[in-house]
Amino acid sequence: MPGRTPEARFEGTVVRRGDRAYDAARAEAVWNGLKPERFPDVVVRAASERDVPEALACARAEGLRVSIRSGGHNWSGSPLRDGSLLLDLSRLRQCDVDPASATATVGPAATGGDLVAALTPHTLAFPVGHCPSVAVGGYLLSGGLGWNSGAWGPACANVQEIRAVTADGQTVVCSETENPELFWAARGAGPGFFAVVTRFRLVLHPHPGAVVTTGLTFPLAEAGRVAAWAEATVRELPANVETALVLTASGEPTPHAPPGPRITVGMTAFATTREEALAALAPADACPLADSAVSRKPPTPTSFADLHAGAGSAWPPQHRYAADTLWSPESYETQLGRIADAVARAPSAESLVLAPVRPVSEDPALLRNMAFSPLGASYLVCYAIWDDPAGDAANQRWLRDAMAAVNPSGLGGHYIAETDLEADASRARRAYAPADWDRLQELKAAWDPDNLFQPYLAP
Repeated sequence: MPGRTPEARFEGTVVRRGDRAYDAARAEAVWNGLKPERFPDVVVRAASERDVPEALACARAEGLRVSIRSGGHNWSGSPLRDGSLLLDLSRLRQCDVDPASATATVGPAATGGDLVAALTPHTLAFPVGHCPSVAVGGYLLSGGLGWNSGAWGPACANVQEIRAVTADGQTVVCSETENPELFWAARGAGPGFFAVVTRFRLVLHPHPGAVVTTGLTFPLAEAGRVAAWAEATVRELPANVETALVLTASGEPTPHAPPGPRITVGMTAFATTREEALAALAPADACPLADSAVSRKPPTPTSFADLHAGAGSAWPPQHRYAADTLWSPESYETQLGRIADAVARAPSAESLVLAPVRPVSEDPALLRNMAFSPLGASYLVCYAIWDDPAGDAANQRWLRDAMAAVNPSGLGGHYIAETDLEADASRARRAYAPADWDRLQELKAAWDPDNLFQPYLAP
């Protein structure tokens, strides 16, 4: 049609820099209250999968690279890039469950909370992310360290098939047998993936008959001893017990301790019966350090929805965040001993360090055929959390100083989903085994020869 604008091709909305709606569209692309100073030229909010090839064609015609947003939970704000077309998939939120085959077909913007709500009535489950508002798109593409990953593997191990639009605008199906190289990359490449996934087909698990959680909280001065006990204990626990150490910058006073920084050991059993869960959690009740605990939580029945509610309270919306990750060959005792002083001196009382012990299955069968791999004996994530823009510089500096303390050689590995990609140019590369990184670069060149899709964010 003569005079037809490019925007007329879309069912969804197109917002260009300078439009009245641009600032809101740009801000919504990043869940973090701390918005990077990067400005896409165009934001296309897809109404359906049909808009995706059109968006890629628009980007090619205008000489723009493409970045992608599913839920916007990336702490570094990777979707926001200068000189780009931001493809916003947040409306692709379908979640269809097939109980007969124990599978679900979901859009990239479906959240962990959406999945839990859809699966629970069918007594089915999936290793969803710990925070309920995380969309599955970026989560699954990055590997996915979620609830009960010790038993079920990284979330991407439970992806059976994807549908994706490639750089040339073609829609392809990828699985172990169809376009297997793109499927391999889609299970771990994260924000550097070189296609647009519009649909995931997930393999589901029987819902645990009992989910039970317990915990012990200690003064942060006990971090070394607590970490050593937890690390030794986890070796003897079944894979369906998830153990996490959480170091917090502040803690309420108790009858046994003044206010101050804390370390908490939390254990959650995903078991067939309550009796099985209680037996699995018995080592926590027998902890030899219990006399120095400032509080303890007895074994308590819970649910995925309740676990999400608890995790969501630790990462409240409208706050400002900076985060970084580390896989290390060092022990948890060493690593938490190194970072404890930094936690105690955090400029924000809301900041924390999360150190899941055995964060993902060690079964090689659950780690095959994927770009993701665990890269160390210990793993931690450090979160700077604050709400006052005046604290931006201090909190970001604190994060980088704290992470330097636990990685003095600079040679540790990282988890692509949550690492501080702008900390140094090697961050993305060090999120992969060397051979896997090389393979990703080769596949990027083959599937996206004109570099339509943005590469990994870098300084």
